[in-house]
Amino acid sequence: MAGEPETGGADADLVYDIPKILAALPHRYPMLLVDRVASVGEDEIHAVKAVSFNEGFFQGHFPGRPIMPGVLQIEALAQAAGILAIESLGLAGTGKLVYFMAIEEAKFRNPVEPGHLLDLRAGFVQKRSRVCKFWGKASIGDKTTCEVNFTAMIADS
Repeated sequence: MAGEPETGGADADLVYDIPKILAALPHRYPMLLVDRVASVGEDEIHAVKAVSFNEGFFQGHFPGRPIMPGVLQIEALAQAAGILAIESLGLAGTGKLVYFMAIEEAKFRNPVEPGHLLDLRAGFVQKRSRVCKFWGKASIGDKTTCEVNFTAMIADS
């Protein structure tokens, strides 16, 4: 079914559930914004954020009309890209972290509300050992919610 994680094939061992995400990323509640990785390729990742009404940011953004802040959509895309970098560059277990350096061309197209499954797709624009450039696109079904290009640095923790 579309949008469901892959469960077979050569990449089946690359699908990340919460324990594997927690092992890959240093983020923890309330800043962990990736709930599942559906697929990881050499240059692209598809992850999912299940947006819940219980998210702390909904208390103030906005009362009576909860909308996920665009900057948190970008953070979720960056976390997905971090997993992609860790997997693609063989960084698991090395103590390396992936840090934001730049955010460019961010565009916000549609609101993200509680109950949505936010599809997070990111990929390499440029892949180097210490600095990588990525594209990112968040969507709900066929509606794009956010598009962005960003740069990250690979560094010691």
